[in-house]
Amino acid sequence: MEQVNDTNFESEVLKSEKPVLVDFFAVWCGPCRQMLPIADELSSEMAASIKIVKLDVDEAEKTAETYEIQSIPTMLLFKNGQKVAEHHGACTKAELTDWIKFNL
Repeated sequence: MEQVNDTNFESEVLKSEKPVLVDFFAVWCGPCRQMLPIADELSSEMAASIKIVKLDVDEAEKTAETYEIQSIPTMLLFKNGQKVAEHHGACTKAELTDWIKFNL
């Protein structure tokens, strides 16, 4: 799973031809560490329909502030450069898969 930052967020997320799920996380966050392997698995399994990336809020503070990330983990789904859905907190792989499919 690719990591994005303040520098490449626009090119990798907003200008992506595919929908993009951004996992806003921090290395010190326990629930975030729980979600990273799930997001990584889904990144491979759903590669044909969605791009899944991660963004460290401590390293990409500008982007986290732009999208008003108040708690982590937060997942934002973008289509055609626009945020279309958001999910807060840890969840199971099945729950995240269902949420992605519902919002695609």
